[in-house]
Amino acid sequence: MKSDISITELLFPEGLLDYFEITNYVKESKQITFYLEEKNVIPEEYKTEKLISKGFLNPITIEDFPLRGNQVSLKVKRRRWTIESTKEIVSRDWQLVAKGTRKTQEFASFLKGINRQ
Repeated sequence: MKSDISITELLFPEGLLDYFEITNYVKESKQITFYLEEKNVIPEEYKTEKLISKGFLNPITIEDFPLRGNQVSLKVKRRRWTIESTKEIVSRDWQLVAKGTRKTQEFASFLKGINRQ
């Protein structure tokens, strides 16, 4: 049976691969770390501006759902741009991480649901 969804889309938080590409992964003992870099796609709120890509912000590490008995971490590098006319540095308003945690919103919601039972 063929589907329009790739296997990788099933493993990561919804919408993540719209903005990020997987550049590497490392499996050590009971830990899998996926390395992701933000694609060079200008954020919608800056479509009318002339932006120049200026590399990446410092990477952050986010915990995600365990996978087959392995802890999963996402090492995420967000892109930054400079607005040519003002020289202001901007980045995408990225709301993937649950506030006050280093877990994806989906994983944090899942853990909250377990605590309520």
